[in-house]
Amino acid sequence: MPELPEVEVTRRSFADRIAGARIVSATLGKPLRWPLGCAPAELVGRTVLGVRRRGKYLLLDLDEGLLLLHLGMSGSLTFAAPGTLAGVHDHFDLLTNQGLLRLHDPRRFGAVVHAAGETDPVARKLLDHLGLEPLGDTFQVDAFHAGLKQRRAAIKQVLLAGDVVVGVGNIYASEALFLAGIRPTTRADRISLPRARGLHAAIRDVLGRAVEKGGSTLRDFFNAQGESGYFQLEAAVYGRAGLPCRRCETPVRLLKQGQRSTFFCPVCQRP
Repeated sequence: MPELPEVEVTRRSFADRIAGARIVSATLGKPLRWPLGCAPAELVGRTVLGVRRRGKYLLLDLDEGLLLLHLGMSGSLTFAAPGTLAGVHDHFDLLTNQGLLRLHDPRRFGAVVHAAGETDPVARKLLDHLGLEPLGDTFQVDAFHAGLKQRRAAIKQVLLAGDVVVGVGNIYASEALFLAGIRPTTRADRISLPRARGLHAAIRDVLGRAVEKGGSTLRDFFNAQGESGYFQLEAAVYGRAGLPCRRCETPVRLLKQGQRSTFFCPVCQRP
């Protein structure tokens, strides 16, 4: 599943090229997770002012309204010259005078949703529950620690939930917890302020490095220019069950939490 780094990498790969573009046409393929919310023809003539990100949503600001795009489990965006025929798994085309933005999504868990703006109930339903942005200025240690104190679940599960801090997906949660020296099964409300401070720094570090590496390509992630990510090649624990820890050489362990794979070092990460 594309996580925050992959979505941010995607945004950066086409945001400058689509800014200022005028929409020529919008075409829907097979139904996605949610309906578009307007007739595609209503988008014609509107101008794309820019592209932002909120959590794992891409927000295309228009001169009238807003498009919210989500890549779902297996989606990807491409932005290229017009003329390429749509394939069986291409389900949304936004043709502009500066290029074609296309959503490719084999499993169709992704979405493109139109809203009048961020205060529109449609947008608020998707965005209001999201936690702090880990790469933004609002991600402060005190607020992060206060959010953890309200949760009795295991810290790995709390990170994945996205209501305390958004976008820390499975790979990056395992990596950040290793870097912070915290066992994934530790209850969130039992994490002290100093340990929360270390985890806060680790989350920013891991996500920042992942963006620099172009995200992680485990199966089929590509940015809007068709480029893969490489962060997975330098993972400290993720995907390394049975291999020696890069710090202490103890074999990395694997456990299941909420049907997701968690990787950790039993020596370097304390409860």
